[in-house]
Amino acid sequence: MTARTTPLMLAFTAGLTVFSANAAFAESTLSIMSFGGAYQSAQRNAVFDTFTAKTGVKIVEQEYGGEIAKIKAMVDSGNTTLDVIDVDAPTLQQGCDEGIFETIDWAMIGPRSEWLPGTSAECGVGSIVYATVLAYDTAQTEEGPTKITDLFDTKKFPGKRGLWKNPATNLEFALMADGVAPADVYTVLGTPAGVDRAFKKLDTIKKDIVWWEAGAQAPQILASGEVAMTTAWNGRIFNANKEGRKFRIVWDHEILDSDLWVIPKGAKHPDASLAFIKFAVEPKILADTTKFIPYGPVRTTAAAFVQPDIAPDLPTSPQNMTGAITINNAFWADKGDEIRKRFTTWLAQ
Repeated sequence: MTARTTPLMLAFTAGLTVFSANAAFAESTLSIMSFGGAYQSAQRNAVFDTFTAKTGVKIVEQEYGGEIAKIKAMVDSGNTTLDVIDVDAPTLQQGCDEGIFETIDWAMIGPRSEWLPGTSAECGVGSIVYATVLAYDTAQTEEGPTKITDLFDTKKFPGKRGLWKNPATNLEFALMADGVAPADVYTVLGTPAGVDRAFKKLDTIKKDIVWWEAGAQAPQILASGEVAMTTAWNGRIFNANKEGRKFRIVWDHEILDSDLWVIPKGAKHPDASLAFIKFAVEPKILADTTKFIPYGPVRTTAAAFVQPDIAPDLPTSPQNMTGAITINNAFWADKGDEIRKRFTTWLAQ
């Protein structure tokens, strides 16, 4: 632990005591990379600026599109210029396996029992939980879908369906709509018969699918009337409504996923980086983030700090968790290549 970071770590170990940073801290920085846009803006407002105000440590922000190659190239060069990175769950899985992230000292963070499934790992600490959900436009129809099976019911709800151009989430939705219990989805999907069953269900709406590839496209095709309903990331629907849309989320069998904080191997300020992560996942800070973007806190103890008017928009609120599952990124890391090849062939048929 260096002389520059020792006071900071002691302050956080003592319970995030607010202290007056000395000149050295006032001039020190941490370089943090995240996904930009509304998400990073929320982090800036709830986390970065607050951290700087409490510690005097300046946050130098960078943005990226989630490319693990960019992180790996930096680590492999032996010149790690970033201190903390926000990564998605598949990147966490791959980075942990390849040893490009530092091991987290969870004794410094807090009891892992407080973290939701999929949001804690040996080399990563959850930052937010988001969901892939079903949504429709109430400006076009008040009698919209109410459950995931309606996505596949083109008689009751005619029209095109928007789906992410990826087998992940689509196969899970297909199986749950076909009657597979959420707890059994990955057991079933782990068998050849289960994969066949999921694709057979998707076959029933294949001619009605409009594929989207970027998150922004889902609300766009919904707003244009090109589709009667679409799967989407919940934050995209929320933001569209802030801009005047009248979309409604169907909180049924949502698929939860998460982003996580990691420290890249060889980071120059590992102690200060860990102190930042500890601060970022304090229950009140997690709850404050929901004021700026509707992603759920990763820690159960944060729920008490979430404002009542915000809770209905969060994927982790109990009333929104009907039949919810957490995407199994370990499954997709193991089986993904094989299933994606089949998905590509299926698209071309």
